Amino acid sequence: AGWFLVIQAPIAAAAQAAPAGSEWPRHGLDSAETRISPLRAIDTASVAQLGLAWHFRFDPRRASVEATPIMVGGTLYVSGPWGVVYAIDARNGRLRWQHDPQVPAGKGMHACCDVVNRGVAVEDGRVFVATIDGRLQALDSSDGRLLWSTPTFDPELPYTITGAPRVADGLVMIGNGGAEYGVRGFVSAYDAATGALRWRFYTVPGNPAEGPDGAISDLPLQALALPTWQGEWWRYGGGGTVWDAMAWDPELDLLYFGVGNGSPHDRDLRSPGGGDNLFLSSIVAVRRATGEYVWHYQTTPGDSWDYTATQHMILAELEIDGAPRKVLMQAPKNGFFYVLDRATGELLAADKYVPVNWASHIDPASGRPVEAAGARYPAGQPFMVQPSQLGGHNWQPMAWNPHTGLVYIPAQENVGFMMKEPDFRLEPGRWNTGVPNPPVPPDAAIIDQARQSMSGHLLAWDPVRRSAAWRTPHAGPWNGGVLATAGGLVFQGVGGEGLAAFDARTGERLWQSDTWLDILGGPISYELDGEQYIAAAAGFGSSIHLSSSVLLPRRGGNAAGGVFVWKLGGTAPMPEAESLPMRAAPPDTGSAAAVRRGGELYARYCMQCHGAGAVAGGGIPDLRHSPYLAEASLFRRPLVEGLLAARGMPSFADTLAADDADAIRAYVVRMAHITRTTD
Repeated sequence: AGWFLVIQAPIAAAAQAAPAGSEWPRHGLDSAETRISPLRAIDTASVAQLGLAWHFRFDPRRASVEATPIMVGGTLYVSGPWGVVYAIDARNGRLRWQHDPQVPAGKGMHACCDVVNRGVAVEDGRVFVATIDGRLQALDSSDGRLLWSTPTFDPELPYTITGAPRVADGLVMIGNGGAEYGVRGFVSAYDAATGALRWRFYTVPGNPAEGPDGAISDLPLQALALPTWQGEWWRYGGGGTVWDAMAWDPELDLLYFGVGNGSPHDRDLRSPGGGDNLFLSSIVAVRRATGEYVWHYQTTPGDSWDYTATQHMILAELEIDGAPRKVLMQAPKNGFFYVLDRATGELLAADKYVPVNWASHIDPASGRPVEAAGARYPAGQPFMVQPSQLGGHNWQPMAWNPHTGLVYIPAQENVGFMMKEPDFRLEPGRWNTGVPNPPVPPDAAIIDQARQSMSGHLLAWDPVRRSAAWRTPHAGPWNGGVLATAGGLVFQGVGGEGLAAFDARTGERLWQSDTWLDILGGPISYELDGEQYIAAAAGFGSSIHLSSSVLLPRRGGNAAGGVFVWKLGGTAPMPEAESLPMRAAPPDTGSAAAVRRGGELYARYCMQCHGAGAVAGGGIPDLRHSPYLAEASLFRRPLVEGLLAARGMPSFADTLAADDADAIRAYVVRMAHITRTTD
């Protein structure tokens, strides 16, 4: 079940309730996921005096950090890679206790986007965390003791969990990931006191021949979803994982969750003949207590572009056409900003917030996108799609400020190459999208051109006027989540630059602190002893650090992540950047044919972990500097002989031969010479 370590005495219960707004008790601050702190001591006039108060470093086994911390009762609860939980004194950064769930290293091969964990939930003296291998655990908040642990799926299957649990009136909700590996998505609710399963909602239908699941989702799947699928989708899993966003309206007692992409990505493979493929890429509302279906809205019918609807959702009240409306707002990957009536699912607005070319607009009568010709990349007709699979906005959380009337979005602009994979074959337990990943060519000019084609910015969106109030550009495309405050500020992690503060009304940058580790999860704010703090978790691990670090302004590395905390007048020294290990590349003797073949194989089997162009950026080794690169015989050992299987590097002996490994090595050696200046 794992182990826990107590450093300080168990945390005593607070003598009295904390002042309203002084804590950060939920993932998004509140059940509406607004991420707007009411604290105002740090404001546009005083933010220049912000300095580091303390920092804490995680276990050095992996760099992957995407968590939003929780602060309750003077303790900061935060998760690191592999779902390790740390309880830290929020005043000074001293470790109080640590819990390691001891996830087997081999499970990392099923994590599409690194072994990250986006956070914990805390309620009634319990800390809830979900592990990469599918366990939902409850810990004693005072000392980290394991209270209960329940498996949410068979760990031998290629499911994973990276999302933060949500707690709502005695239930703990959690979904999962793994659509790229061929799984069938679902979300579950467990009893917070005992860990007993209360309900489960499957998001896509299973094999009709096997009958219903005996779950609360049986009726909507039969009546609504099944008619929208064709062929034998269940052979490919179907996808539809609920891997991140949820929100809860206590008054309506509705739970909202976002559903992910299909498996494979190409609809023509999983559902030949078409269909909307419900509930892929949908926002679904269910009754919290039972999981009973209430309504859904599908942002991308029949998704073929990895346009998930798992992005952050915010519940708010807006005045629309002169009448107050209780709304749900989301900026999913597909590039449209949606405003829905959260009681009924009625579409109130849908507008492009970044450049979009796959659809011209959303038809207000039907709520459906009007697709562009060729957008579904028919056979022999590739399509350059905007946004790419990265989306106009990914998982990094937004924030809502009712005082400015603006939603602050970590937006990005990008283009993706989409085409049908020639001779697609399903490889169980491996990456199966049906869309090929073109290799990064060994050409520095082309790499620079690709880097210039991606950009990111902080976007202030007015959901009533349905337009951008301002945009502040960033140096790179991959930036962090957002915190808004009553002090008129917006805090965001900026890729390659640390944490920055912006004027909430104008977007002007007012302050910056370079942590040298990237901040991707949402920053938070809390108050202790009359002092306001800003806190953020930092590290290099994420899908883009793993797969596309070569395109970032500052590539990541295998350095331990941690937590950084600032306050007015803080004087703690910033830790120095850690140097990355380098080795001289062996001579580049590969033929053009070998390098070309190796690039294709590398893109298919290696890129998702070791990085495009063989430039790694997370906790996975950079093959350009690997000791195994020195000789062809050494390079084959991990790849086809399974030498490092116990450390999480799977053998590809069932797929790759020795000459395939040699070709991959030739490509890595060539890229080591081409990209050495990026280090």
